[in-house]
Amino acid sequence: MSDDTPDSLIPYDEIVQNALRAVIGRVLRTIGQEGLPGEHHFYITFKTHAPGVSIPKHLMERFPDEMTIVLQNKYWDLKVEEEHFSVGLSFNQIPADLFIPYAAVTAFVDPAVDFGLQFQATEAESEPEPHEEAENDHPAQSSDDGENGDDSNVVTVDFGRKK
Repeated sequence: MSDDTPDSLIPYDEIVQNALRAVIGRVLRTIGQEGLPGEHHFYITFKTHAPGVSIPKHLMERFPDEMTIVLQNKYWDLKVEEEHFSVGLSFNQIPADLFIPYAAVTAFVDPAVDFGLQFQATEAESEPEPHEEAENDHPAQSSDDGENGDDSNVVTVDFGRKK
């Protein structure tokens, strides 16, 4: 008997990641209809060059690989569809419309309740280029939210597919 795990003919990792990305859509659809309850707010990280992503050129130049946006106080026109969402945000007082497929999302975090999802990149994996931190207009947050603590609710999906 071999110790090697056989390659699956069923793409479990892809199925699970798609199901977890649907959580993002469900949450965004709820806040689009009802607004953000309490202290909830979201950090959403996505690959800027992923298929279907549409962001202004100046943001693409500033964030050539990955970008994190914050949905909290200043956002507008949140539209949530089955495969993507779009939203208006302000970056250094300049309004921008963003169109983001869920397949491009690599992280979704709600620091108000210490909840997060992380995803494998769906495009060719390469070392990310350095970029600036998210700077869409939002108030500064304190960093004592128990990040990476033992009581974290972050779910990481990585099935370590053989290549």
